[in-house]
Amino acid sequence: MTGKTFEEFHAGDRYSTGRRTITEHDILQFVTLVGLTEPLFLDMEYIRKESLYGDRIAPGSLTFGMAEGLTVQTGLIHGTGMAFAGLDKMRLFGPVKVNDTIQVEIEVLDTKAVPARGGGIVRYRQWVKNQRGETIMEYDVARLIRGAAGEGGNEA
Repeated sequence: MTGKTFEEFHAGDRYSTGRRTITEHDILQFVTLVGLTEPLFLDMEYIRKESLYGDRIAPGSLTFGMAEGLTVQTGLIHGTGMAFAGLDKMRLFGPVKVNDTIQVEIEVLDTKAVPARGGGIVRYRQWVKNQRGETIMEYDVARLIRGAAGEGGNEA
């Protein structure tokens, strides 16, 4: 599958990703891997008695990473994504708990040609929603996307 080229993205285009259920194993592996080894994520007694939600939650950075993974898995930028160019306006509205399922809705905000890079910057707004359709995270992201005649890397 080949992703869309820069020229194929237009302001207002909308896409949806597949879904992913966040497991306790996902959370424990992630917090250990990146060093977020604090009671908020690891100590169930603390979580039950002291945390805002009383249940194990995913760090926002895990939710963002999973959302980006779901975005890549759509195939939209497969082979055409050249670079992650920026992140703006991230907001979190609620927790992701163990066994919550997330999905991402994507809207193209705008595009800007960058001929020197063989493509252009595409800015997207992305909404991460849970299984109840509640928006739990929102952010704007910019990616350098290969043009139809462009050359470059294969990184998203």
